[in-house]
Amino acid sequence: MAGYLVEDERKVTTHRLIEMKKQGRKIAMLTSYDYTMAQIVDQAGMDIILVGDSASNVMAGNLTTLPITIDQMIYHARSVARGVKRAMIVCDMPFGTYQVNPTEAVKNAIRIMQESGVDALKLEGGVEILDAVKLILDAGIPVMGHLGLTPQSIHKFGTYAVRAKEEAEAAKLVSDARALEEAGCFALVLEKIPAALTAQVCRELSIPVIGIGGGPADGQVLVVHDMLGMNKGFSPKFLRRYADLFSSITDAVGQYITDVKNGDFPNENERY
Repeated sequence: MAGYLVEDERKVTTHRLIEMKKQGRKIAMLTSYDYTMAQIVDQAGMDIILVGDSASNVMAGNLTTLPITIDQMIYHARSVARGVKRAMIVCDMPFGTYQVNPTEAVKNAIRIMQESGVDALKLEGGVEILDAVKLILDAGIPVMGHLGLTPQSIHKFGTYAVRAKEEAEAAKLVSDARALEEAGCFALVLEKIPAALTAQVCRELSIPVIGIGGGPADGQVLVVHDMLGMNKGFSPKFLRRYADLFSSITDAVGQYITDVKNGDFPNENERY
């Protein structure tokens, strides 16, 4: 099945993503956490698939991203990698795997790359984690940055509200973005910040900027379960639901229950 608006069927690389920014072509990014979903998302023509630590929320039912472990992330990432041919696969480094010290960070990064088969890693934070970012890059591993609302720091922030509305925090974000680009990051996610600030960072950086709740950027990312309408309890302003799978799946399951209890399933054509 041909992907939507896909002109080039070759594997997406860091080089091609930077080319897309230069050419003004938008980058589509979506999460996946398992083989079946990753196959569908890839075949539809996605540019980047993020194996997000949001798996902690949507797959494991945790309130935050903090509890998910490196072993669990590798499991999800390996499952996704088996189902993807074209999209670049980026895996989140989970909380606690890169904040302690740069040496431990690069050891964990190498382990994720070796055991999962993904193409790149994503780390949250700016100058505070720059030494870890540089060491991971020195090991030959592509790194995507993440600034703005950084969910791994939720207890520090105490809220999921919009970040960088004040001048000082906005200035730090721009400074951090420049530092991550200079260190060698191939792209940057900006989460839940004012649209004007996203536009400024897009103008100042030569690497692609991927937005989530930050207005127009070089590309966009959403959690696949959210945009497919698989949950009803999460409705931020930036989320556009492209389906209502919650209702569709509930109806299908309900019909199955009815058919089993009525003796309608299996019928004569559904038996050996």
